[in-house]
Amino acid sequence: MRKALAATLLLAVAGCSVSSTAGGEGKTKLVIGYQSKTINTVTAGTLLRSLGYLEKRLGDRYAVEWQDYDTGAPITAKMVAGKIDIGSMGDYPLLINASRTQGIASARTELVSITGYNLRGGLNMVVVPPSSKAKTLADLKGAKISASVGSAGHGTLVQALEKAGLDPAKDVETVNHQPAVGASQLEAGGVQGYAQFVAWPGLLVFQDKARLLYDGSALDVPTFHGVVLRQAYAKEHPEVVDAFLKAQLDATHYLHEHPLEAAGSVAKATGLPAEVVYLYNGPGGISTFDLTLKPQLKAAHEHDVPYLKRIGTDFDGVDVDAFVVDAYLRKAYGSAYDADTASTVNQARITGTDPVCGVPVSDPKTASELWLAGASATRPAATPTCLLRQIATAAGGVRAAYVPDTVTGTRWFADKSVWLQVPKAAKNARFLPFTTEDGAGAYRRDHPEAEPVSYEAALQAAKTGGDA
Repeated sequence: MRKALAATLLLAVAGCSVSSTAGGEGKTKLVIGYQSKTINTVTAGTLLRSLGYLEKRLGDRYAVEWQDYDTGAPITAKMVAGKIDIGSMGDYPLLINASRTQGIASARTELVSITGYNLRGGLNMVVVPPSSKAKTLADLKGAKISASVGSAGHGTLVQALEKAGLDPAKDVETVNHQPAVGASQLEAGGVQGYAQFVAWPGLLVFQDKARLLYDGSALDVPTFHGVVLRQAYAKEHPEVVDAFLKAQLDATHYLHEHPLEAAGSVAKATGLPAEVVYLYNGPGGISTFDLTLKPQLKAAHEHDVPYLKRIGTDFDGVDVDAFVVDAYLRKAYGSAYDADTASTVNQARITGTDPVCGVPVSDPKTASELWLAGASATRPAATPTCLLRQIATAAGGVRAAYVPDTVTGTRWFADKSVWLQVPKAAKNARFLPFTTEDGAGAYRRDHPEAEPVSYEAALQAAKTGGDA
């Protein structure tokens, strides 16, 4: 059956005009599939498109067509048909892309760069309605959970459920939804949980439509998004591939150097709140933007293969070694490629001097950030406790405040975090934030001196300089 399908697809491709030959007026055409709201891919999609870096590098002899989708699945379908040349998507969809195209010579794809990653898995999360009584993922036994089947968010859900002692096929009902549909179902009560990829969980929590139940960082398995291209197109137009990767590098540098402007640009293009974009894409954000094909990410792909074989995605398996090709990126990147591949340091870090605590912001594990209403720049905070002091004494409104989870480092909204206090801790380390109640509870089991405290009480204590 599969061989017959591959043959049918091959005939279909042979019988139509491949995108690279249909540029019009003698121009070479490049068709790019991207996901505008999947903001971990902006350097190969939304931001890259708005900056115009690719078109500038290619010049007038080329025609670029951008096609926007909600998930990676339709991008893969069009790559199979030879109608998209370059696409970006998450780790699970990338493997599905490889599986679906590997038997068709004209459609076979290669993973050639990364857009962004999180080494612990924080790009994927599970949220529940604000009124839900669930405190842990295990509490969703018997519930309906919305996910995009075959997506990175779905993959995290399956692995996390098993880690929690649940059978994903028997103990919950996974309902296949596009992200926007699933979000509406969560709000309407049609599902009791929602497992998705960046930036949907952060958006729903920011809008007070959901509460974070499970932070993907607790899984401690890398998650990422990357760029695939059709091998046949790359062989025919190597100069286009080189220009694309160099333009992606340009967009990544812009994101690092102008984070607020980049967040505003992505927000304008997508309709997402800039505060949500900045949560993921800002300095110290949940996503680390880095093109290099790191061994940790390749190992994560190999780790993910058996899960994909079990979750009903019509997946045959993938030769990961053959799929991951760094030759194109090495050429575009230059001599620093090996050194940068070996490094996992986030080049976009929160730096400066804390204006209230009066100390340098030097430790990324505690570095926090305040975005005041009407401000043209954010303010660094050395620790979450120092951030609380800044908020408590700030004149005017707070647009957003960000803190890293005490254990996982996942950046989260300060007012949506779960807080503990340690009265005998150092003055600047007295209040500790966590993304979830489960995470805070696990910390308390090992640190019984830590006490629960509300965000409001922590703010008041920070203002007076005492304990809550």
